[in-house]
Amino acid sequence: MIEYEESLEGVKFVKKILIYNPYSGDKRFKDALDSCAEVFCNAGDMTHIVRTTTMEAVETVIKELDESSQLIIAGGDGTINMAINAMKRHGKDNPLGIIPAGTANDFASFLDIPKDPRAAAEAIANGHVISADLGCVNGLYFNNVCGGGLFINVSHSLSSDNLAKSIFGKLAYYIKGLGQLPNITPLKLRITTKTQVYEEDFALFLTLNSGGCGGFNRIAPFARVDDGYLDFIAFRSMSMTDIAGLFLKILAGEHLEDPRIIFSHEESVTVESLDNNHIDTDVDGEPGPKMPLEITCKKGALKLIVPPTYQR
Repeated sequence: MIEYEESLEGVKFVKKILIYNPYSGDKRFKDALDSCAEVFCNAGDMTHIVRTTTMEAVETVIKELDESSQLIIAGGDGTINMAINAMKRHGKDNPLGIIPAGTANDFASFLDIPKDPRAAAEAIANGHVISADLGCVNGLYFNNVCGGGLFINVSHSLSSDNLAKSIFGKLAYYIKGLGQLPNITPLKLRITTKTQVYEEDFALFLTLNSGGCGGFNRIAPFARVDDGYLDFIAFRSMSMTDIAGLFLKILAGEHLEDPRIIFSHEESVTVESLDNNHIDTDVDGEPGPKMPLEITCKKGALKLIVPPTYQR
């Protein structure tokens, strides 16, 4: 059992606040809810279950967290992001556990959290707490990714397309993304890192805390969540044919040496638009802030519950 225990009439327990979004992913988590509660009960924990679909409700629950509680989120990257930002707004530092119940669940996948809800609950009950990094862009925290350009509005459009998400899962991202290829518009950007300044046309840029996003789990193959760095990757402007070929390299994990890619480990990076065109940005699958973007790594900013097998 994880630390952070208290005693109630001589019985030790961990107080868990389980928040779930019934509309995340394929909407099936509600069928596994009792099984997860059973796992926590068998571990000697007290579990409070909160069903919510709004930021306001999440905010209310997190605002009232006491220091002895653990927060468990059943949902995708966007739901996790919502909870983390609420915790930061209210100065909460409770350990966070994740039950992957979204569509892609990139952050949970990177942490080796089982996809099966009961197995994920068991991983939490038997796991350990690490000090994980968070990204921060213009004051907004992100657990997995901040980016802009090609494919970025895919997850945004899928947020309102529950049928596509429930039928196709990750495949829905690829189908929607391929539909964008004929409409490539170069992004005129200035990208400033600690050692370099780039001013040119780009197709896409990503700042990652984990190894991937959108179901592509090998974009940043050397990423860690506890090294004090974010992994920055930018795709120079290229033809539709070149982009398709490059993504095949990404699937094979053979893209980092490609001259069309900029890749580096950064504590901070600034991204600015060099023209007046609006550029959609993304933070953990949801619409992000406007340019310019000031992106920094917040080392050890999150107490994160990881499975016993986690060794990154």
